[in-house]
Order: sequence, then C-alpha cells, then structure tokens
Amino acid sequence: MFLDRVKIWIQAGNGGDGAATFRREAHVPRGGPDGGDGGRGGSIQLCVDPGHTTLRDFQYRHHFKAEGGGRGSGARRHGKSGGDLILDVPPGTAIYDDVTGELVADLVATGQSALVAKGGRGGLGNKHYASSTHQAPKHAQKGEPGEERWLRLELRLIADIGLVGLPNAGKSTLLAALTAAQPKIADYPFTTLEPNLGVMDLGEEDPRLPTIADVPGLIEGASTGAGLGHAFLRHVERTRVLVQVVDGASRDPEWDYRTIRDELAAHDPALLEKPILVAFNKLDLPAAAETWPAFRAARVREGLPVIGIAAAEGTGIEELRAALAGLLPSGDAFDLPPEPSGVVVHRLEETPDGFTIERDEDGAFRVRGKRPERAAAQTNFDVEESAERFQRDLVRLGIDAELRRVGVQPGDIVRFGAVELEWAGDAWSVEHWA
Repeated sequence: MFLDRVKIWIQAGNGGDGAATFRREAHVPRGGPDGGDGGRGGSIQLCVDPGHTTLRDFQYRHHFKAEGGGRGSGARRHGKSGGDLILDVPPGTAIYDDVTGELVADLVATGQSALVAKGGRGGLGNKHYASSTHQAPKHAQKGEPGEERWLRLELRLIADIGLVGLPNAGKSTLLAALTAAQPKIADYPFTTLEPNLGVMDLGEEDPRLPTIADVPGLIEGASTGAGLGHAFLRHVERTRVLVQVVDGASRDPEWDYRTIRDELAAHDPALLEKPILVAFNKLDLPAAAETWPAFRAARVREGLPVIGIAAAEGTGIEELRAALAGLLPSGDAFDLPPEPSGVVVHRLEETPDGFTIERDEDGAFRVRGKRPERAAAQTNFDVEESAERFQRDLVRLGIDAELRRVGVQPGDIVRFGAVELEWAGDAWSVEHWA
C-alpha cells in the first residue's frame, strides 16, 4: 500500500522535577539545601531517510512520545536527560500543524531534519532558592511539560520525470516500456490507484538513472478534488520534467490535452513552467494515426515537443527516451534533488512576559502566555511556599491586577494551560491538575 498522507500525535518528554532536599551529615544538624535539578525531557525530530519511500511506518502507529527527564535528588545530583526521539520520513515529506494548517517543515534532502516538539526543561532544585534571608527553602520547581501537538504529514514524491494524463491514456504501459517497473495494466480507466515508480536506463554511455513516477489518471475538476485529484496532483510538483500522455485513439485527443493542461495550471501554475514533453500514444490504432498529423501541428505551433508513440508495441520509445535525456540536467546537477534546499520554518517565540486573558465557553478565565503557563506547570501547589511564590509571580507580571480589572470574582476558575485554580482574592486553591 502506498501511504502518502497521515496524521500523528507527538509529545516531547516532560522535564524532571527538581528536588527539595537538605544535607544530611553527621555533626551537621542544620545542613543547607542540596536539591539537584531535574533532567531535560527528550525532544522529537523528523529526519529524512532515503531508504523510506512512503509513510507506511505511520500506518498503524499514530502516537509518539519522547522520554521524560529524570528527577533531581539530594547532594545536588541532577536528573538524567531524556533521550530524543527521531522519526524517519521519506524525502519530500511536508509537515503541517494539523490544528492551524501552518507549514512546519518541508524536508527534501537526505539527512535534513526538523525539531517538531521541544522537550520540557528540568525543574530547579531548592538549592537555587537559598538566600541570606531564606536559608532553608522548601520550594523546588516541577519539570516543564514537553510540547505536544497533532501533525499532518504529506508526501510529495521526488522523481525526475512525472507521467500525467487522463485515465487509460497508457501511462502505466509507457512506464513499463521505459523501465523495469511492472505496474498493473488493463484496458479500463483507473487501473492505477497509487503512484508507481520506475528507473530508466539511458544506455551504457550515460550514467544517469532518472526515476519516473506514473501518477494515477486525472479527470476534469481534479484540481478541486474531483476523482483522485488532490490525492495525487501534489506528486508532480517536485518532478524535473513532465510527460503528458495523450490517448490518440480517444474521441477528442485535443480536448484531453487541454483538460490536463487546465488542471495542472489550476493546481499550481508553476507546473506549466517545467519542461513538458507531449507523448501522443496508441499510434498503432487507426483512429490515432488519423488525428496524429493535426495534433502534432498544433503542438509545433505552441512550441512544445511532441512525440508519437505506441507504448504497447514499443514504437517511438527510443525517440522518447532520447528526448527525455536531453531535457534532464547533466553532471553534478543531476545528483541533486529537484528541490535541494527544502524548507524548515523558524517562528519567533512570543514575548516571554506577554500574556492575554480571555473567557472560555464555560465562563472560566484563561490566561495565555508562555511565562505564566510555564510557571503554573512547574509549581507544586501542595507546597505552601511554592504556591506563594507563584502568587508573587502573578503580581510581578501584572496578571493579578489584570484579572481584577476584567472582573474575576472569588470562586471563579482561572486556567493556566492544563492547570485550573480557584480565585480566592489573596490566595489560590488548586481545582484541577490535568
């Protein structure tokens, strides 16, 4: 099965909790704080592996979680960092945030990778909070939760040559004639339901081995999703050369030709800027032989190369092979992928101290902002000193005053990420920890 679109859920590892411990030594009745820091949680990366050609690894497994960081301990011992999780994807994989639809990365080159979920920071141990006026702090940070999100992975094949045309135009037969591939071939439409790949031999004197992708047949309206449209049009985006296969024995070859051109332009106008060669197929049939001269003359007037072939009989195949060789790059340029750089989108993080307050559907107040959400997640509200420290942070950041301004009342629920607290005026009580 050719799998080229999947949705996965990923969660980076949580940071380990910091320790709130004190030195225990003989003849030292009041040892100072010595709690170690928690370890950082493991991050998740997607990395290009040329050994993969589909997204089949994600067919049955859709949830991935990296290792969490270890807890800190006494004697200032730090917790162990969680191991990163690396997921291999084939070249040509585009990664989208499934909620926002934003492009996260478009991975093309071998070894190219993208960090898609960052592991949580380890919590600080209580040794960090000792001061001249507070020599025995019981406060230690909890580990920061790792990032989690739904991603959509879409594969767009990286092939040198793409075969496009209406159903039953003879694309699979042509692929078999040009390469050693053995696609399913039959005399009815939509025989091909998934892309097929083959490698073309250009002869002993030409070391290049171009790959050819046979894309399932397109129909009118494919660019708007009709038939197999959206599912496969993206597979021709990365090709170097397009071969438009036209069924010369159809009722109107000229209409067939125009239909595919229109669908390519509607999907992405840049497709028509690629080198395009038109293959007029089935010249062994009388109907095709009759319309061939007029069709060829029309393409010559447009300045497009056109070759008459009979893929089933092998007629014109060597001429087509030679024409394709001339359209492909040579030398070192051929060894590079059609889109060698790829794209990794880097977005600036929001201002650390910035925040917004809004109302959820159930009437609860929600505070959004990197710093307050992180502070809530890393606070152990079972420790009075930690809860008081969180309250002071809200006052310092201006969140306390803003909540009062927007009308928060005692008993209202205030949410910080996964943490729910009950507003009590001068103190907080934990309502729920998700």
